[in-house]
Amino acid sequence: MALGTATDPYELRFDTGRICLDLIATIHPMERLESVEVLRAWIIGAGLVPPRTPLAHADVSWLAAFRELRGQTARLIRSRSAPGAHPYDLALARVNGLALAAPPAPRAVHGDDGALVRELTGPPECPALLGALARDTVELLTDPLARASLRQCEGDNCPIVYVDTSRGRRRRWCSSEICGNRERVARHRRRAALAR
Repeated sequence: MALGTATDPYELRFDTGRICLDLIATIHPMERLESVEVLRAWIIGAGLVPPRTPLAHADVSWLAAFRELRGQTARLIRSRSAPGAHPYDLALARVNGLALAAPPAPRAVHGDDGALVRELTGPPECPALLGALARDTVELLTDPLARASLRQCEGDNCPIVYVDTSRGRRRRWCSSEICGNRERVARHRRRAALAR
């Protein structure tokens, strides 16, 4: 799922297969979480809260906290150093600490059409949302099958990491519509140049 278009500099992407990886993707190709309004859109788009959840109480401190968790999560996911290395262990301790917070409590209520919909018992607090993201990171790091399915996008200069759940585990790009399309266009141009 994406908000905006592929050319929109503030596009928010949700195609990595894990919410913690979607958070990491908010730094590419530039800072996407550049305002509290964009953070609110990301929180809803990522599914951390139901669509009509009030987030007016989110402030700049939330932005700093989400960016800090993003950095720690990226360090753990992309780290080439083994556990026991000082920066890795500091990031792990921070993520584990954030994971202690209980996630926002959901409840089922009747929607406008009478069908049951999910809503939260109250406005979510920042630690609860960070806790949900940190728990997703912990689950990914401790699940050998999910870790084995992590892939680096093969797109030119694309640092996005995703979970490859494709048949045959042959997915090459974080997004077929973005990096995959760029690769197909580049391949076409190379063939056209050779034909000339």
